[in-house]
Amino acid sequence: MEQTKYDRLLELSHFLRSRRERLTPERADLPEGGRRRTPGLRREEVAALAGVSIDWYTRLEQGRDIQVSTQVLDSIARALRLSVNDRRHLFHLALKQEPLESQSPRPTVSPALQRFLDLQEVAPAFVVDPTITVIAWNKAASAIYGDYAVMSELERNSVWRTFMSPYMRELLREGWEEHARRQLARFRAGYGRFVGDPWWTERIQELIRISPEFRQWWPDRDVLYSPEGKKLIYHPTAGNLAFENVSFQANENPDLQIKVSTPLADYDTASKIRRLIAENDAAAERAT
Repeated sequence: MEQTKYDRLLELSHFLRSRRERLTPERADLPEGGRRRTPGLRREEVAALAGVSIDWYTRLEQGRDIQVSTQVLDSIARALRLSVNDRRHLFHLALKQEPLESQSPRPTVSPALQRFLDLQEVAPAFVVDPTITVIAWNKAASAIYGDYAVMSELERNSVWRTFMSPYMRELLREGWEEHARRQLARFRAGYGRFVGDPWWTERIQELIRISPEFRQWWPDRDVLYSPEGKKLIYHPTAGNLAFENVSFQANENPDLQIKVSTPLADYDTASKIRRLIAENDAAAERAT
């Protein structure tokens, strides 16, 4: 191990131990458990609070060169009740990066681009960033796929939602596998630009761990850059909906992609979407 990494991991070891020894069981909402030979919490207590194994946490605190994700670091920071500054220092020592919320925010769309989405009316329209996360949408999109405004950033990631949302499987039914494989192939194509980036690495590892289909298909290394073409959706209240999809880059930012699903004449799709939008608007008005 090169000297620089050794020094950084040694500092991480001292830092974690110092914060563990500062934290009392009372502050960590743990019982005192009688007399303690050392100050602060025990390693096994920190591991339990963070939801990791005692063996893994011990190796981390000893400064071993092990792989660690931002999600696990967040859990450790919460377990140790770290301040904002301490949490930032932990991320620098463990990953040589800022915590996620301290990094540059996701790109935003201009008012002109949002107006373009809104003017599509019955055509669901989105803007996605390079991670295929939806960052802007119109009413038709929310009427079919759910209220993006209340979703977390992870839930708005198209690959994560495809593989992890039961609602998406319900919408696509027998077309789910084809859609999922295409989304995964587009995700891998985007990953080619960001190999080694912590966000991509963490999402891929999580999906491999949680989704059997993603775990099975990811090693195929399929890539895809083209739009999806025609798609049939089975909406739980509106019934069958048919679309033809187009996508293109935004002039204001080449990293943003605009996706528009044009309703086809089949199944009276446009009329059904108008009804769904009207129902959503009425529900929102009643809630205010």
